[in-house]
Amino acid sequence: MAQPQREDRVSTRPDHEDPVLRGRTYSIPFDPVWRAAVELAGRGLPRWSVVREDDGPGVIHAEVKPLLWGENSDVLLRIGLDGNGQTRVDMVASSRGKGRDWGVSRRRVVSFFTALDRRLSASPEQIVSPSAGSAAHA
Repeated sequence: MAQPQREDRVSTRPDHEDPVLRGRTYSIPFDPVWRAAVELAGRGLPRWSVVREDDGPGVIHAEVKPLLWGENSDVLLRIGLDGNGQTRVDMVASSRGKGRDWGVSRRRVVSFFTALDRRLSASPEQIVSPSAGSAAHA
């Protein structure tokens, strides 16, 4: 049974009721997807920085600084191969503050995947239906 989403936390998964929060499955090899994700989280997106990365388990932990004030946010990316050998990317974005984040975490997920698609020059044919399976559960 799926756990309810907190007001300040958003997780992607292949079967999410919100299509925007289904993560990505690419018919692109792991290495280019991994490199693109590390680059985006490390210096490719404004105010993002990589805290820790490990390509063995396919985990990237990043921090995002607020634009003006407030606490940093956390991002956890999981990248791995699904049951069909496709590269699966899932993400958890959470605000450190208490209570609602007014959609900031959801927008962060949308922005990251938009930037990742662009960085990979992923064509629609290379973005596989998210229901194809997941080895990387966030």
